[in-house]
Amino acid sequence: METKLGRKIGEGGCSEVYEYGTEQPAKIIKLAKSNTSMDAMRNEYRNHRTAWELGLPVPQPFDLRVVDGRPGIVVEQIQGETLMQRFLRGLDQPEVSEDSPIYDDVRMTARILNALHSQSAEALPSQRESIKGALLGVESLTAPEKKQICAILDDLPVKQRVCHGDPNPGNIFVRHDEGLLIDWMNASAGNPEADLAEYILMVRYAVLPSHLGDRIIGRFHSIREMMIDAFMEEYTRLSGVTAEEVDPWLLPMAARKLTADAISDEEKGLLVHEIRVRLNAYKGAEESFRE
Repeated sequence: METKLGRKIGEGGCSEVYEYGTEQPAKIIKLAKSNTSMDAMRNEYRNHRTAWELGLPVPQPFDLRVVDGRPGIVVEQIQGETLMQRFLRGLDQPEVSEDSPIYDDVRMTARILNALHSQSAEALPSQRESIKGALLGVESLTAPEKKQICAILDDLPVKQRVCHGDPNPGNIFVRHDEGLLIDWMNASAGNPEADLAEYILMVRYAVLPSHLGDRIIGRFHSIREMMIDAFMEEYTRLSGVTAEEVDPWLLPMAARKLTADAISDEEKGLLVHEIRVRLNAYKGAEESFRE
């Protein structure tokens, strides 16, 4: 007997999420939208399964199914809330002090990523090739700019660690004070510094929707860099990796981020500016070296 879809509980740029079945443990199914292929869902399921088998903090994956012609991934349903929900609630408090729960959640993110990055996983897709492939589809950069970014990427150290690829607060659920990472579509084997750069860029350049109001948006703007500092301090304490080691990865990850589905034109403009400032700095450093 075919299992029927239940209540729709979420939606992203590439998928819709529904309750699925009645047996325990409770399950959900992440169904692809028309812009996402069977191959993409199969890869995400494989990545998620790899993370689960390594004992990483993820919901249990169960199966890859096709429902009404749409591929979908069946996983354990998490009864909890995302760090994004907690973050927006924290911004809505009378004041955001230095001991705000927002900073505790930022540190939790650093701990979760450190747990991922402690594992090797050469079976995952190549991070470097994934970044280069994404660059091909970036329309807001010129061909010479993309070529230069690829050359800079090739000069960076090579590692083979489990990396998530999209560690934003909406992809971390909290259940009984434990953080669990979802959405493994962009997972890869590569450099932890790329995940850290992705997180830093998200915090630094995210554009909150206007319906949240000037007060919440203004508060977020005022604490962005403090969030980044708290994140890196915790990650460095755990791993020894410093902000200076992450900095070279901001350029290729900013370029890759231009391909994100949910990114606004305003955020794209900020990222393009960041990219071109960094490319000019590289060019200036090379010219000084030659002289």
